[in-house]
Amino acid sequence: DGQDGMGRKKFGKNGESLVIKVPPGTVVIDEESGRAMKDLLNAGDSFVAARGGRGGRGNVNFKSPVRQAPKFAEAGGLPLERAVALELKLIADVGLIGFPNVGKSTLLAAATNASPKIGNYHFTTTTPNLGIVELYDVSFVMADIPGLIEGAHAGQGLGLDFLKHIERTKALIHVVDVSGSEGRDAIEDFRKVNRELGLYTETLLRKPQIVAANKMDVVGEGSEAYRLFREAIEGEGFAVYPVSAAAGTGIGELMNAAAGALAKAERESPPSGIADGGTFDFGPLESMPEYREIRISESGGAYVLDGMQLSKIFDSTNFNDMGSVRHLYKYLEKHGAIETLKGMGMKDGDTIRIRDYELEFCDE
Repeated sequence: DGQDGMGRKKFGKNGESLVIKVPPGTVVIDEESGRAMKDLLNAGDSFVAARGGRGGRGNVNFKSPVRQAPKFAEAGGLPLERAVALELKLIADVGLIGFPNVGKSTLLAAATNASPKIGNYHFTTTTPNLGIVELYDVSFVMADIPGLIEGAHAGQGLGLDFLKHIERTKALIHVVDVSGSEGRDAIEDFRKVNRELGLYTETLLRKPQIVAANKMDVVGEGSEAYRLFREAIEGEGFAVYPVSAAAGTGIGELMNAAAGALAKAERESPPSGIADGGTFDFGPLESMPEYREIRISESGGAYVLDGMQLSKIFDSTNFNDMGSVRHLYKYLEKHGAIETLKGMGMKDGDTIRIRDYELEFCDE
């Protein structure tokens, strides 16, 4: 809240700021509409989600030719209240995607300085891991995105938690287990994951994507399974690189290809944040159209008045000072409330209720 204005020409202070520090890559989301308000993409980015109340004006502001020494001041303004969600979308250049347990974490460990948890079971990785790939004079950040399953776009297997991080990457390495160790078909696995990306947002399918045919130490490059997989995937326009993350073979060629895909992505689409989802009023409460609205209803034989600005004027009123009470009346008159009340049938002696205070109407 803003501080109340005071006597002796003292104005109130504006409401104190509350600053919440967040990592780069945090998206501020309006909970009521679900729209993105701001993408804090870079270090030093800031955003005002809601403004605090303005300080009230001091008594000197209400001085007039007939009121030389006002005995009232303005109440401090209320803050604008807004519920927001802060969602972190990790910033990485290249994302490793694929079904659970296809070797993404092992590949990340083999290609970078990262030490992810590695286990032979689904969802060993529950949060994305980051590592830095060093290639001579080129380096980039690579993220191991936890495994996607069918229905990920609808939230299956924490899919939405994982897919949001893929949005932030510039290029993708699609890791596929060509050995069939999980009893699934490698070609169908590839298509299912890409189907989930497209169902979440078509933007993900437009990112440069190369394919890592993993676990080649199990099947070998001369195998029929690998030949069929390579022909099918290359037929769909994707480059395939045979690797064994566990044995550390083929990693260098794959990372060079990833660097090339990344360079292409950066040339064709400069890095940008998540698009803002609409127009939001970030000004003080007083700038909102509904702030000056006076709502009138009837209850218990009284005319009940309510409104944000009215509450502030009411809190500013010194009911022991006729000049202050007259200021309240003039406000009601200026904003059409008195005329509306008369149109509703209000007459001398009727009761006007503002919050818990009752006044008797007298038509001057």
